[in-house]
Amino acid sequence: MSDSVLAKPVSRRLLFGGAAGVLGLGGTTAWALNRYVIEHVEGTVTDATAAIAQGTSTANSYTSASTSLTIEKVSTGSGSDAVTYFVADITSTDATMIRSAFAKDSFGTNIIDYPSSIAANKNAVLAINGDYYGFRDTGIVVRNGVKYRDDGARQGLALYRDGSMALYDETATSADVLIADGVFHTLSFGPGLVENGKAIAGIDSVEIDTNFGNHSIQGAQPRTAVGMIEPGHFLWIVVDGRSNGYSRGVTMTELAQLFLDRGAAVAYNLDGGGSSAMVFNDALVNNPLGRGKERGTSDILYVAG
Repeated sequence: MSDSVLAKPVSRRLLFGGAAGVLGLGGTTAWALNRYVIEHVEGTVTDATAAIAQGTSTANSYTSASTSLTIEKVSTGSGSDAVTYFVADITSTDATMIRSAFAKDSFGTNIIDYPSSIAANKNAVLAINGDYYGFRDTGIVVRNGVKYRDDGARQGLALYRDGSMALYDETATSADVLIADGVFHTLSFGPGLVENGKAIAGIDSVEIDTNFGNHSIQGAQPRTAVGMIEPGHFLWIVVDGRSNGYSRGVTMTELAQLFLDRGAAVAYNLDGGGSSAMVFNDALVNNPLGRGKERGTSDILYVAG
């Protein structure tokens, strides 16, 4: 999650003092440890097969029979107003080459791994952090066409097998209906940034979740978001932040504008803060929090070979 949204499992382990601190825990602390730190595996991945890349890569591009992508680094402003972000422009005639993977090939809560490690396990060409579904026990989670969770709670994003993408209300449908309609992935974080080619009003005041550990995601923050220009033509944007002189991060409205400037018809915000990561051919592309280190997360989106 964005650092301003959630403390990560690693941070919570430090707060609880590690294994030695488990002894003598009070009821509230023991509950929090169980809810937010201890791994709970609810199931294994139905299709854990890694693809083998069949295309050709350069330092910032990849081309195969079905998919092509380029990665661009953009820097604007200077000093305290500097912003640095990375744009992956992806086109594919087979939208199922856009895939998802869970940390440790397991579905559940508090199961995390570095995005680069999850990506390497799948031989991913390109990957970004996902929605950190594993912090929550609500939301609709459909990945690679398989239902994992069906508890609608917020605005979600649906990615269809035909390469289209749409915002939707999780509470007004179900995972089974979505799959029957051709949905290949759902993402459950938000807010939606762009719809019908226009920025969504009020996104700078949206709160994501209200449970323990959550805070505001307003202001200039590191961000990860996905968008679609037209079916089969996608934009993945990762913005670095909280690093003075390198990148301050962006607001939600600014993030929406990055997508609009490139012609996006729809865009959706994902987990951010220190979790924001882009990996290309096993190498970390961006510079999380200006430290050059990834943070563990529960899932990624990736481009298969």
